Amino acid sequence: MLALHFLNSIHVRDCKLKGFPDQDIWEYARLNGFIIVSKDSDFYQRRLLYGQPPKVIWLRIGHCTRNDLVNLIIKYKEQINTFNNHPSESILIRVC
Repeated sequence: MLALHFLNSIHVRDCKLKGFPDQDIWEYARLNGFIIVSKDSDFYQRRLLYGQPPKVIWLRIGHCTRNDLVNLIIKYKEQINTFNNHPSESILIRVC
C-alpha cells in the first residue's frame, strides 16, 4: 500500500519475516538498507542499544486500522523523506 509513495518499501510478510523475532527483522533491515517503521517501542529501544543502521520510525499511536496507519505515514511523507536523507539522524518519533 505504501509502495506508491515510498519506492521499494516492503512489509515484513513480503520478506518472509512476519512472526520472526525483532532481531531478525533488525538484521534484515540493517543489511538491506531499510528503515523500520513500528508502533511499539521495541525497535526504538533496540536502536538506543545498538545504534544505526537501520534507522527507526516509531509511530506512537494507539489502536488503529491499517488504512489509518497508511494515511498517517503518507501524511508525513515529506518529513520521512527528509529524515531518510540525513545520515546523522537515526530516530524519528511521531506522536499522534
